[in-house]
Order: sequence, then C-alpha cells, then structure tokens
Amino acid sequence: MTIQNENCWLSTCFFLSAAALAADLAEFSSRFQDQLCTKITPYWLRTGVDREHGGYILADPRTVNPKFEKQLVTQARMIWGFSHAHLKHLGGGSNECLQAARQGYEFLEEHFRDTAHGGYYWTTDRQGNPLNRRKIIYGEAFVIYGLVEYHRASGERAPLDSALRLFKELQLHAHDGKNGGWIEHFEEDWTPILKPDSNQQVEIAGCKSANAHLHLMEAFTELHLTTKDPEVRKALEESLKINMQQFYPPDPAQAAFHRQQDWQPVTGPASAGLSYGHNIEFAWLMIHAQQALGQKQSWNHFEAHLNHALAHGYDHDLGGVYNRGVGNEPATDKDKVWWVQAEMLATLSDAIRHKPNREYSWTLESLLSFIEKYQASPDDGIWLDTVTASGAPKSPSKAHNWKANYHDVRGLVKFIEAFPPAKKRKTTDNH
Repeated sequence: MTIQNENCWLSTCFFLSAAALAADLAEFSSRFQDQLCTKITPYWLRTGVDREHGGYILADPRTVNPKFEKQLVTQARMIWGFSHAHLKHLGGGSNECLQAARQGYEFLEEHFRDTAHGGYYWTTDRQGNPLNRRKIIYGEAFVIYGLVEYHRASGERAPLDSALRLFKELQLHAHDGKNGGWIEHFEEDWTPILKPDSNQQVEIAGCKSANAHLHLMEAFTELHLTTKDPEVRKALEESLKINMQQFYPPDPAQAAFHRQQDWQPVTGPASAGLSYGHNIEFAWLMIHAQQALGQKQSWNHFEAHLNHALAHGYDHDLGGVYNRGVGNEPATDKDKVWWVQAEMLATLSDAIRHKPNREYSWTLESLLSFIEKYQASPDDGIWLDTVTASGAPKSPSKAHNWKANYHDVRGLVKFIEAFPPAKKRKTTDNH
C-alpha cells in the first residue's frame, strides 16, 4: 500500500470511527431522553411532592415519619428541577411539573423565609415549622438558583423579586467587604459564626469554601442573565475571579476545599485533597459565567481541570469518575457518586460541543455505558447515590436531603441538547 493510499485508508477509518461514535451518542441520547420523560420525571412527581403539607419529601423508601426534616438546599433544588423539567418539556403535555414547582415555591416562601431578619432557615419539620434557624450561605445560593428558574418557568415576577431581595440581603450581611468573598455561617439574626461547631451542617464555619463560592457563582450567573442588574454583575465578576484564583486555579492539583477569611491556606484532614466532581463542575460553570458576562472564555483553564480529572480520577476500564484524590496522584477514594458522574456528563458535553475531540467522545460513551449499567436503577432510571469502583451498590438511596432532581437531570439535559436524539421524541406538549 502506498503512503498516499495508507493515508486515505486511515482517514476513512477515522471518519467511520467518528461517525460510529456520533451514532452511538445519538442513540444514548434517545434512550436517556425517553427515560427522563417516562421514568425519571414521573418518579420525582410520584415520590417527591408532599401533597399533604407542601414542599418536598426526600426519603427512600418514602415514609410519613412525623420527624422528617425538610432541608433548604434540596427544597430549593427540587423547585429548580421541576421548573427546569417544565421548561425542557419533560412532563408530557400537562403542567404537572410547573404545579409541583409552584407548591414548592409557596412552601419555601411561607415556611423557610425569615420575614423578621431576612434570608431562609436551614431546616423545617414536615409541616413547615422552623427547626434550624441558621442562615447558611450554601443553602441561600440554591434559593436564588431555584427562584430564578421558577420565574422563567412560570412567568411570574414575584419569584424573581424574592431572588433579588435575597441577593441584597446576602450582600448586606454576608459579603466580606475587607477581604472579598462571602462569610458562610450565621445565626438567625445574621450574627456571623466564625469558629467551627457541631451544628455547622455544611463545610467549616469560619472558613470560606470552594463549595459555597462555586454555587454562589452559579446562582449569580442565572440572576444576572435574567435581571442584568449591575450589582449582581459585580458580584458575579467577583465570585468568578475568586473561584478561578483561590479554589480552582489553572493548576488543578492545587485546588483547595477551604481558605481562611483572608485567603490563607487551611490545613487539616477536612481540607486535604481535591474533589474531581467539583473541579469539573467548576470548569463548565466558569465558562457559563464568562458567557453570561460577555467575557472571553477560558477554555485552557477548563481543559486543564477536565484533563486532570480524566488522567487521575477516571476509570478508563469500567467507566465512571472516582470521588477524590490528592494532587497529581491516583485517586484515593474510588467510590463513584451520582452527582460526580452527572457533572462529568455535563462537562464532557460542553467540551465536545465547543471543539470535537475523539478521546472526549470515547470517554463520554464509556461514561454513559457505566451510568446505564451500574449507576441508574433499571426500574425507574433514578441514579443510585453511590456505587463502588466495580459498580456494586454501596449507598443505594435514590432520594434524601442531599439528593434531588438536580445534578443528574441537569447533566442529562445538557447531554441531550449537545447530542440530539436520532429520532425526536413525539410529544403533545403545549408549552
């Protein structure tokens, strides 16, 4: 075979391989779109909506335990999830998803909102009586995120006004005017909690966390896109810069879970290592924030975090993303958690949409195969909380106060939009 013919043969093989990959991804897209519409969304409507008291029940198996607590983060995420499902036509031809979002919004405003001091409580009981009245910024960020999406789905102005009001309360009480960023833990009356205690619930009181600042950026992005408010834009610019410099720098091995109030490093076991899921979630949320701001997108920064996770935190044999690692060493925690798979799905989808890449496409296909075979429950399509490296169920819960219809639904929607199904699903949707 001549060199010219050999090059022609290689080009043909590459074309066939690329075409086969595209066909495979389109087929995955068809199956997952069908699952979203016929299994996943109906599951959350059937099991998650508290039709007696309002808001959402997140328990698996579902119980009517009178001591069941409703937690701010997941209540807000469920509002977002049902609003998003309505906007993306995942609920068939009815408005059932919008109705589910509305009753969650009404419960949030009636029972979680602190009308005396501002902000939203951390937990209530099932009936809506406040239990933990603390203000934790991680949760407040998701309230903004959920309210903006419900405003988009419903067309109502009041949810957006509530989101803007909460933003102003955060800027007044939580923004660190001296060092930048946001203080994260407060008593009911916004007295800062600056030392760790047994009731801090999430992250470390007294520290600034990558987790909270990432989700503030996420919330500010959507609020800015919807309002174009100049103060929101300023806060988004600040949160973007902080995430890119302090928590998720260009060298992913230097990612940090926590910083002191003045941005000095934090030592201790709870702050050691890195999370592959947060690193890749940051990557695509960074690009989205930059697009919202009209800035040049930092694709090199994006690819650095994605490539690091693929090099050190991805199972190239079975598929799936490991949980945690340290620096450039192999993964130290090889559990495969549902939300980490979802964020890799979202990040790979954005990466390939930006610039076709055969290796990313192959990895995406292996990830989808892993999810389909091991992470998603075959009966209803809901992703199990955690499986082992080999895919065996470890924490098979489908719903709890940290697990709602947020990460996986969002990741699947982003994948389906990046790789449209070969055959468009028939729908009687009238939205």
